[in-house]
Amino acid sequence: MIEESGNKRKTMAEKRQLFIEMRAQNFDVIRLSTYRTACKLRFVQKRCNLHLVDIWNMIEAFRDNGLNTLDHTTEISVSRLETVISSVYYQLNKRLPSTHQISVEQSISLLLNFMIAAYDSEGRGKLTVFSVKAMLATMCGGKMLDKLRYVFSQMSDSNGLMIFSKFDQFLKEVLKLPTAVFEGPSFGYTEHSVRTCFPQQKKIMLNMFLDTMMADPPPQCLVWLPLMHRLAHVENVFHPVECSYCRCESMMGFRYRCQQCHNYQLCQNCFWRGHASGPHSNQHQMKEHSSWKSPAKKLSHAISKSLGCVPTREPPHPVFPEQPEKPLDLANIVPPRPLANMNDTLVSHASASSGVPTPTKRLQYSQDIPSHSADEHALIASYVARLQHCARVLDSPSRLDEEHRLIARYAARLAAEAGNVTRPPTDLSFNSDANKQQRQLIAELENKNREILQEIQRLRLEHEQASQPTPEKAQQNPTLLAELRLLRQRKDELEQRMSALQESRRELMVQLEGLMKLLKEEEQKQAAQATGSPHTSPTHGGSRPMPMPVHSTSAGSTPTHCPQDPLSGVGGDLQEAFAQGTRRNLRNDLLVAADSITNTMSSLVKELHSG
Repeated sequence: MIEESGNKRKTMAEKRQLFIEMRAQNFDVIRLSTYRTACKLRFVQKRCNLHLVDIWNMIEAFRDNGLNTLDHTTEISVSRLETVISSVYYQLNKRLPSTHQISVEQSISLLLNFMIAAYDSEGRGKLTVFSVKAMLATMCGGKMLDKLRYVFSQMSDSNGLMIFSKFDQFLKEVLKLPTAVFEGPSFGYTEHSVRTCFPQQKKIMLNMFLDTMMADPPPQCLVWLPLMHRLAHVENVFHPVECSYCRCESMMGFRYRCQQCHNYQLCQNCFWRGHASGPHSNQHQMKEHSSWKSPAKKLSHAISKSLGCVPTREPPHPVFPEQPEKPLDLANIVPPRPLANMNDTLVSHASASSGVPTPTKRLQYSQDIPSHSADEHALIASYVARLQHCARVLDSPSRLDEEHRLIARYAARLAAEAGNVTRPPTDLSFNSDANKQQRQLIAELENKNREILQEIQRLRLEHEQASQPTPEKAQQNPTLLAELRLLRQRKDELEQRMSALQESRRELMVQLEGLMKLLKEEEQKQAAQATGSPHTSPTHGGSRPMPMPVHSTSAGSTPTHCPQDPLSGVGGDLQEAFAQGTRRNLRNDLLVAADSITNTMSSLVKELHSG
């Protein structure tokens, strides 16, 4: 009894291990449910090592375990599910280098217990095939576009139209993931979930499905899915910017910039937790940045954009053909049925005249029958064309099965011909010599391939050593260090020069704005004089009040207006020009200010190009 209770406690601890580790990450302090859900599922993905398995490897695992031949509603036992998961991780370890091997047993235990908790809460010990496919296809690594294409292939009919009942079932299964990480109140399944994705019940093809799922913003019930992929992309993105709240000198991941407060930026931890300081408020609109650009790159991009040199933005996904691929008709090429067990077939035959037995476990090719050779060439050509076409189109399980049937039929055709055709001993000796030459050629090619792989490995090691210079190498090259210091000094000078030019440009823009206001007042005053009473005489000597922009150091300070000349802050030549009060001089001064701005920008561009 004591041993049984101890084993039960151990089993319960293993089932709850992943959730205990997730709670230790303290994700619940994130105030936005979308980020909270995405962070939790990203943690589960990395903890179970699913981020190392892309969608193509997952499809291969489904096919190897025969899930592609089962109906979506078929239920599989937990033991078979464990077999599927085991094949995924064992194949993953074969692809990984020896220094990056994962703990297969631990990964299997964590993922299996998480799937049971998410999809078998009633404890029946069975899961549907569609549940397994939906969960693993969503939580594995890879591009979101490839995942959505595979999901659509599971929900569409033979005409390429989405079946709404299957899409509804997909939402039921995939929304169990947020529920499993305790985010069901925010992203649980409802009867109106399908309507939120596709409000109009019309024909949904692949491109329309991708447009909806990858839109900005995406459907509300699945808004956490693209965010989880963006989290994976920005985990190692570095921002050399100081956080305005925690004063961290740099940021990793997302960066958030306030659209109201000047130069107020937050790291992702402070923004997710709702931290704010100074005049900033959590109600202010924030812009999310997943990369960092230097001021020089920003200015260069702005100039290129103003000149129309920036290329148009590419669409979020390529446009795929509306009609699905038609299956290949093999009725006139291969026999309708392959052999039942081709791997166990031993092809043996003897010569009737000589009585000499021929070798077994060898497929003898029919070279003396032209019609058979023509059929074989046609079959090989069709198979090659099939593979070339499938390299560009996402393979659904039915199409993959068709390829396997094609290979099986081809092998069966060769085996049948070998059993029906008899040959003299001279042909057998000729085939034996040909096979020997082929084996020698294969051995030579394998040796060359091995040498090429060794050369690639050697070049890779040399490249890694060259890309990581040691301190001794750096000390042996003082010239390189001196050039590096000069380059850094030049970079600092250019940045200072750029800052000064930007400040000068800002001042010129302020003056230009003031001149435009004065010109507008002059036109309004002349219009008023033209329509006014003839008894009133215009006075030009009075002061003209002009509100100038006041720059405050903080958003909370109150600007004070002191009585001063309305043209204070403007150059002396401009004051003299405006004292005359003529429209011609006003326009000339505007042109002078515009030329000054143009000259400043030109000098800045020259500085950037010279650096």
